Amino acid sequence: MERKMSDRLVFWKTSSNRMPLILYGARQVGKTHTALSFGKEYYKNTVYVNFEDSVEIAGIFERDLNPERIIKELSAKYGQTILKGDTLIIFDEIQTCERALTSLKYFCENAPEYHIIAAGSLLGVAVNREKHSFPVGKVDMMTLYPLDFEEFLWALGKTELADLIHSSFEASEPLALHDTAIDLYRTYLVTGGMPRAVLEYTEKQDFNFVLAAQKNINDAYIADMAKYTTPVETTKIMAAFNSIPAQLAKDNRKFQYKVIKSGARAYEYETPLEWLKASGVIIKCHKVKEGKLPLSAYVEGSSFKVYMIDTGLLCSKFDIPANAVLVDVPGFNSFKGALAENHVCAALTRQGYKPFYWESQGKAEVDFVIQDKDGSIIPVEVKSSDNIKSKSLAQFTKRYHPPYSIRISAKNFGFENGIKSVPLYAVFCI
Repeated sequence: MERKMSDRLVFWKTSSNRMPLILYGARQVGKTHTALSFGKEYYKNTVYVNFEDSVEIAGIFERDLNPERIIKELSAKYGQTILKGDTLIIFDEIQTCERALTSLKYFCENAPEYHIIAAGSLLGVAVNREKHSFPVGKVDMMTLYPLDFEEFLWALGKTELADLIHSSFEASEPLALHDTAIDLYRTYLVTGGMPRAVLEYTEKQDFNFVLAAQKNINDAYIADMAKYTTPVETTKIMAAFNSIPAQLAKDNRKFQYKVIKSGARAYEYETPLEWLKASGVIIKCHKVKEGKLPLSAYVEGSSFKVYMIDTGLLCSKFDIPANAVLVDVPGFNSFKGALAENHVCAALTRQGYKPFYWESQGKAEVDFVIQDKDGSIIPVEVKSSDNIKSKSLAQFTKRYHPPYSIRISAKNFGFENGIKSVPLYAVFCI
């Protein structure tokens, strides 16, 4: 599958200030496959080191952290000559070897000619542990997410449609294939962007196989909770995780600890939520009291919403049938709005934005507020259908005078009264 990350990796490879790269991302988003594919295409050879394979590999880093000695022993271990600039070294599951993580500092300082990509499941969790000596300022960092809708179209062989969507977005002109794109967007909601699930769909066009793949991924997340935390912590993490659909089903979507269980308090579940965030499974979207620059200065820490990183995993985890998303099923319309919001939040995050939401004394609320590259604060309203009435967006605009607003809905592209209309399938263009 073609991934946008490949272009970023090429830029990293050719950068004069290149440092060892840490590739973040949730389990099974394609970190290892992306790194291996990159190595195959752009290097003479690739040395793949998996720290879960054997204790012997970790032992190479125990004696000292001299890069040249480590390179010699890795060359002998894997039977390959490691060439400066021509060999890609992949340290996979690096979270299981603290010394290897620390070694990246010395590669940066003393042997920058070697090209290293480090990755691992729950790497975000591991580096938050006190015992890990994280090489601050000595590594480049990137995050790989599940496939976005454009990458999904590429996987389906619909590159031309993706290009047409880009063109319509830039010109704010209607897309002739709008209905086709909306149908594919609904398919994407169910399938999600996890590479294994997308592969099952592209090969079999059967949601039963997609669901089986998604269930396996969710099971792996649960196994991680049990593997890397204490039984008490695991219970709390799972309780917080399992409360997400109920949190999203509420009208205002605001996360409430009492939904996890009666009498629950913030101090009990703040750490479990941070674990889920660090593992890449959820996104926390905080409330801002003002739509002013910089948004982070106006965050109200106790008020936030929680979304899952992938709508396909959301649907499978909480038994949302494909048919309910693909067609209008009575009784499901109220949750379609939550699903659309989840999609938009995940898509904005993939685009590099840190989404917030805005609320004014409980009387008006804008689904998302983002800060663009020019420093402008842009309100983003989300509608799951073509009903586009929104008093909250008007109130935000009147108070803060943004250069324009974005309304994401099932309607086609357009621009009117300072509002840029963006279809639900085109969030990847923002």
